[in-house]
Amino acid sequence: MQKNLVIVESPAKAKTIEKFLGKDYKVMSSYGHIRDLKKREISIDEKTLEPEYEIPEEKVSLVEDLRSKAGKAETVWLASDEDREGEAISWHLCEVLGLDEQKTNRIVFHEITESAILDAIEHPRHINMDLVNAQQARRVLDRLVGFKLSPVLWRKVKPALSAGRVQSVAVRLIVEREREIQNFKSEPYYSVSGVFAVVNPDGSASEVKAQLSKRFSTEDEVMEFLEKCKTATFYADAITKKPSKRTPAPPFTTSTLQQEAARKLGFTVSQTMMVAQHLYESGRITYMRTDSVNLSQLCLNASKSEIVNLYGENYSKLRKYHTNSKGAQEAHEAIRPSYMNMTEIEGSAQERKLYDLIWKRTIASQMADAEIEKTTITIKSDGIEEVFTAQGEVIKFDGFLKVYRESSDDDENGEDYSHSLPVIKKGQELTRREILTTERFSAGPQRYTEASLVHKMEELGIGRPSTYAPTISTIQQREYVMKGDKKGEERFYSIYQLKGKQITQKTRKEMAGSERGKLLPTDIGTVVNDFLMENFPGIMDYNFTAKVEQDFDKIAEGDEKWKDMMKHFYKDFEPTVEETLNSRQKFKAGERELGNDPKTGRPVFVKIGRFGPVVQIGSSEDKDKPQFAQLPKELSMETITLEEAMELFKLPRDLGEFEGLPVSVGAGRFGPYVKHDRMFASLPKDADPMAITLDEAIVLIQEKRRQEAAKHMKFFLEDPKLEIMNGIYGPYLAYDGQNYRLPKNLHENAKDLTYDECMKIIEQMKSEEGDKKTAKRGARKGAGRKAATKKTTTKAEAEA
Repeated sequence: MQKNLVIVESPAKAKTIEKFLGKDYKVMSSYGHIRDLKKREISIDEKTLEPEYEIPEEKVSLVEDLRSKAGKAETVWLASDEDREGEAISWHLCEVLGLDEQKTNRIVFHEITESAILDAIEHPRHINMDLVNAQQARRVLDRLVGFKLSPVLWRKVKPALSAGRVQSVAVRLIVEREREIQNFKSEPYYSVSGVFAVVNPDGSASEVKAQLSKRFSTEDEVMEFLEKCKTATFYADAITKKPSKRTPAPPFTTSTLQQEAARKLGFTVSQTMMVAQHLYESGRITYMRTDSVNLSQLCLNASKSEIVNLYGENYSKLRKYHTNSKGAQEAHEAIRPSYMNMTEIEGSAQERKLYDLIWKRTIASQMADAEIEKTTITIKSDGIEEVFTAQGEVIKFDGFLKVYRESSDDDENGEDYSHSLPVIKKGQELTRREILTTERFSAGPQRYTEASLVHKMEELGIGRPSTYAPTISTIQQREYVMKGDKKGEERFYSIYQLKGKQITQKTRKEMAGSERGKLLPTDIGTVVNDFLMENFPGIMDYNFTAKVEQDFDKIAEGDEKWKDMMKHFYKDFEPTVEETLNSRQKFKAGERELGNDPKTGRPVFVKIGRFGPVVQIGSSEDKDKPQFAQLPKELSMETITLEEAMELFKLPRDLGEFEGLPVSVGAGRFGPYVKHDRMFASLPKDADPMAITLDEAIVLIQEKRRQEAAKHMKFFLEDPKLEIMNGIYGPYLAYDGQNYRLPKNLHENAKDLTYDECMKIIEQMKSEEGDKKTAKRGARKGAGRKAATKKTTTKAEAEA
C-alpha cells in the first residue's frame, strides 16, 4: 500500500494529479460530497438548527473503500477544491473516515499543474472551519427556506411546487422584466440620415453618410424638413479629429466567462461551466469558480514572453487588475490558461473553443491599448437649423484588438472600429445625393438572456460564482422560467425619401418584438412569484438576498458565528410560515375572473389547476359541474381575454367515425390530440385542432398504430405477462409490470429468444439485484455503526 493517500472530488482530477506524483502516492476520488443532508427530510434540528448528515446509499461502498485505504496510509492529503464547498468536502471526509484533523494535511491549488501540486504538498495546512461553517450556513439556510416554503406552495398554489432562496429571487427578476415589457407603450419617431457627395482633390467623388442630430415625432415635421432640404446647399461646417484609446477588458471571472461564452459561442451558462470544469480537471485552465481578476506573477511573465514572441515588444503592456466586487471569495486568480505558451489544445470542439476564448482574453489583458483617431464632420445648411453629423474612426495602432474584441448584449459580434471618412476641408460644399427618413418605434426593456441575468445577479450581489449556473438551470427545470422564442407581431412603417427634388413615400413591413432564446416566466412561475412576494417579502427582497451573502462572507472570515446567523433568521421566518400556512383566502393564488359565459351566464375563471393553468366555467357550488380547459402555452394567465378563453371550450370536437368508432380532437396537458378507440395521437405542432379533417386524423391514427406495432416485438402464449419490447435504447423484456434490459449481444436476434431463455434472463437479473441490495444493506449498517462510534467518541472527548 502507498504511504500517501490523496483524496480529490472528481476522477478526472485524480487522473491528472496522479501524473505529477510519484509511486508513493495513491490518488482517489470522493465523487463530490460523501455526506449530505437527507434528501426527503428537513434533516435539521429545529431547536438547535444543527444539521443532520447521512451517507447517501450510492456512496456507502465508496466510503468503505476510502476508509480502508485511509487506515493503511501513513499520511492522508485532502485535495478538494479551494472554495468553501471544497473545504466542506474535506471536513466531511475527516468526519466520516475517522481522520484526525490535526494529523491530516489539507492542500489547495488553483491550477492542476506539476509545479502547483508539488508546491501545495510542500505547504499543507489544516481544515479551515470558518470556510466550512460558511458552507454549512448556506446549506442549512437554503434547506430551511426550501423545506418550509414548499409545503405552503403545495397547499396554497399547486402540489409538487418548490421554492428556493436564490432561485425565487432570480424568477422575480424575470417576472418583473416581463411586466415592464407588457406595460411599455412604444412611441413612433422618425430618424433622418443623409448621403452626401464630396469631390476629392483628384477629381473623383466620395460619399459621406451622416445622421441628423434631431428626431421628428410626426409626418408633418418630416415633410416640412424635407421641403427645406429640396433647395438647401450643404457644406462642412466643422471638422474635428481627436485621438482616442481603448483599453482591454480584464481577465475572465466566472460571471464574465459565462456572459462572453454565451455571446460569442452561443453556450448556455451550465454548458460553459461543464466545459470549463473539464478544462480545469485536465490541467488546461485555472479554477473556474472565481470572482477575482488577479493574475499571478508567473502568468504575467509568461504572457509578456508570448506577446513579444508573437506580435513584438510594442504590443506588450503589463497590467495588474484588482477585484472590486464586495465579498470576493478568498485570494483566487482569474480564469486563465495554465500554460500561456499553449495557444491551442486537443479536446472536443467545445473545449477548444472555450479554451481559445480564455487564452485570447488573458493575452489581450496584457497587451497595449488600441490607438484610434476619431473624426467628426458637422454638415450644415444656412437655411436649416438642424445639422447632420458624420463620424469615422481609424485604427492607428491595433494593440490588443489584434487578438480580442469584447462583445456586448447589443452587439453580439463585437464592435467594428474601422470606418474612415474622406478628406474634407472646412467650408467645402457637399452635394446632397439623398435624404432618408425612416419611421422607428421606441424600444422597451429587453428580456433577459442567461448571460444578462448572470450580470444582473452579480450586480445586485445575489449568489456567488458557484451558484449562477445551478440557479439558472433550476428555475428552468422547475418550469418557472422557459427559454422561448417570441414570434413577434407584424408591423408597418413608413420611409420618406428625398432624391433630387422629388419626395417619395413607401410603406414597409417588419416583425416587431421577435426574440430568440430569451428567458420568459411561465404562468406557474408568475403565480408562485406573486404569492411569495405577497406573503414572504423579506425572503424575496434583493437586499436581503445580498445581505445573506455578506453574512456568509463574514462567517468565512471568522467575524460571525454561523448558528447565531441561523437563529436570527429563523426567529422571524418560522412564525411567518405558520401564519401563511394557516391563513384563509377567498381566491386561490393566481385566480382571476374573466367575465361570464355568454351562453350560460356562469362565471369564467383562469387559475392554476392540478396539471397547470386552466380556464374554468362555473364553480363547485353550482348545480352543474364546472367545465375545464387546459391553457395552451401561447396564452398567458395575465393577458388572456374572455373571448380567447371561450375558444378553448370548442374542443373536444367530433370529426366522424372510423372503423365504426367515433373520432374526436381534444386538448390535453401536452397539447391537442386525436382520440379513437382508447388511442391518443398527438397533433403536429403546426396543425390547427379547429381545422383538422377526418381524413387527416385517420392518417395520424394509422401512423400511431405503426409506431405501437414497432414497439411490440414478440408475445408468448406460455405467459401473456411476458413480452419482448423495442425501446429507444434497444430491445428489452417486459414481465409482470417490470422491465429487464437485454445484454447487447442479444439485441440483434431478440425476436428469436424463446420463452425459457427470456425467463432465465429475468431470474438471473432478479438474483443479481437481490445480491446488490443485500450488500448495500450490510455496508450501510457497518457505516452506521462506525459513524455512531465516531460520534460517541467525539462527544465523550468534548465532555472531557
